[in-house]
Formats: sequence, structure tokens, C-alpha cells
Amino acid sequence: MLHFHHPPHSSQYHHLAFKLAVGVVLVGLISGIPRVAAADETARHWLIADQFNNRVIEVDPRTHQIVWQFGNGADKPGPQSIVGINDAERVGAYTLLSGTGIPPSSPPLPGCSDPVNGCPDNRVILIDRSGVIVWQYGQNGGVAGAGFNQLNTPVQAAVLPQFQRRHGLHVIIADQANQRIIVVDRAHRLVWQYGSTGVAGNGPNQLNNPNSAEQLENGNILIADENNNRAIEVTTGLQIVRQFTAGGTLSGVAFASRLPDGHTLITDSNNNRIVEVDGNDAIVWEYPTNTLAGSNANPLPTRAVRLENGNTLISDQFNNRVIEVTPAKQIVLQQGALNVAGNGFNRLNGPYDAKGIGDFTGLTPPGDIDGSE
Repeated sequence: MLHFHHPPHSSQYHHLAFKLAVGVVLVGLISGIPRVAAADETARHWLIADQFNNRVIEVDPRTHQIVWQFGNGADKPGPQSIVGINDAERVGAYTLLSGTGIPPSSPPLPGCSDPVNGCPDNRVILIDRSGVIVWQYGQNGGVAGAGFNQLNTPVQAAVLPQFQRRHGLHVIIADQANQRIIVVDRAHRLVWQYGSTGVAGNGPNQLNNPNSAEQLENGNILIADENNNRAIEVTTGLQIVRQFTAGGTLSGVAFASRLPDGHTLITDSNNNRIVEVDGNDAIVWEYPTNTLAGSNANPLPTRAVRLENGNTLISDQFNNRVIEVTPAKQIVLQQGALNVAGNGFNRLNGPYDAKGIGDFTGLTPPGDIDGSE
């Protein structure tokens, strides 16, 4: 969940997580439905990080059927479980998952049996089609840290086909509670970082609750600097070259992506809207998610991605739904029932992220990877 800045209080809300992770674990079978749809079937499928149900699901939004799932719903991380998942990405035959964890909370948050201590995860894992973990960054058991192979509330991750001319598997991670964006390689070496570890701020090389990062075609990194209410584009030399605030109106930037036309799509979570800004930071399109009858007053949407067909796929977190919206602001597909949480047919619980499988419009294209060690 982890956009945890959302729920009524702190920025910690999004950080739902504690980590567990371990180097490479070769176990773990998919829970739920083992069948993996053929490539031609997945053209319109969505991959959803169903946060408080502690699972990632692949669904056909036309039938609402789950065709693939990982996560047995347990609130302790393990080879078959993922806790408080905030992000998921399908990369060829593999799926990259961010086990953010669920923070302590009063009243208790769903998906966690220990509201006093929370239910940490703190792993980023790459699994194969059968649910076996083939690569992991972060310690097992929910251990949080900032040292070698350690994370503290990883809320998002993306595979990079290469980084700074370094080939082989590289993963960029929004390591939220450590106040940093990092790039790590297959051997768990940290090869790049933006943000001073453990220091929240808005000065040079500082972030405040970063919630996502994408590598742009020009090699720069676009960061959703959530609690600084901005999206920034930084060079790998750690210089800010562009900043977006939608004219100073953003509050709680949960995600940002660069669209093919050069515009930037931003999830303005605390304002319960999605905004698209041009190169001059002027709003050219926006969509509120809390205006329908029966809506949660503050659904705190956490993710919006532009699809290849021009529509926008929105993770409307506390409305417990994922919606596909046209440029004319019409909902054409929806998974989940408006403001109704659940884990049965066509039900979600705090969906934090959704992407169209095989559709990397505005996102970092991963290229071909070999997931083995």
C-alpha cells in the first residue's frame, strides 16, 4: 500500500512496509491459479498489486477473471508470500515485485494481523512464471536497513536493461524510508544513488519520501518526490534539470512518467486526481477519482499510467478499484467495485499499482533479461 501517505495521516501510510529479503531464493510456488495465459491472450490483461490482499494478480478486465496470481495472502514474507505489495512489473517471462510491507496503524490496516508492530517485508523479488524467486534484493524476515543488500520500505522498482553502459540485470528501486533512489545490479552491488540515505529534505541530493523512479530515454531519472510535492528529473550526475509541481498545486506525488509527446503524467494523490503537465508545467489534462456517488472522499490514488491506446489506467487505492479512463474522462473498464474492499470475484483491497501487460508507454522499457543468477 504504501502510498501510505494516503490514509488520513502520515506519509508513512504509503510506506507500508517492512522488508524481508534475501539474496537468491529458489523456492516458492504461485498461489492461486497456476495457469499463465498465452502471449496473445495477455494483450489487454492488467497486472495489479493488490496491496492489502498481499498478492499480485493478472486479470482479464473484460471478464474480471484472475488468470495468474502470486501471494498466498500471508502477512509474513516468504517464498510464496508478498506483504503490502506496492508495485509489480511483468518483464518477459518474469515478474518484478516490491514487497513494501504494512505499517503499524490504529485503527489496524487490513492485511496485517499485528497493528502494533506492523507487518514488514522489505524485499524486491524477481519471480519466474511458476512463482519461483530467481533474484532478490533485501533481507528475509522483514529486516529493514540501509547497508549491503538491505532496503527500508521499497515502494517501487523497475528493471533496466542496462545502466550507464553497464550491461546485465540492473534494478532501480524507490527505497522510501531510506529517502533514496538506488540502482543495484545482479550481484547486489549499489551502482547509483540519488538522495542522502536516511535524510529527508529538499536540498541538493535530497528527497522526502520518494515513491517512484523511471529511467528516461535520455538517461535521466524521473522521480516522484512525494512529500516535497514535486516530480524531478535528475541526471546521473545528481543534478536536477527539471521540476514539475503543476504550478505549485501538487500534494503527495505518488508517481510520475514521461509520455511519448514529452508531457509528464503525475499521480497527485492527496488531491485525489491525476494530472498531465506540459514542458512548462502547465496542466493540460486532469482526472479526479473522488467525484462519483458512493466514492471514498479521499481515495488517494497511487498510480496512473498512460496506455498505448491513449487511455489512462488508474489505481484508485481506497476506492478499491482500477479504472481505464479515456481522454474524454469516460471509464471504459473497471476491476473492483467502487469503495468496496474484498478478495472475491472482481474485488480488490487497496490496489496500489496496475499496468497493462506488455505496455511500457511512458515507463522504462526493460528489454530482454535473463532472470537466472
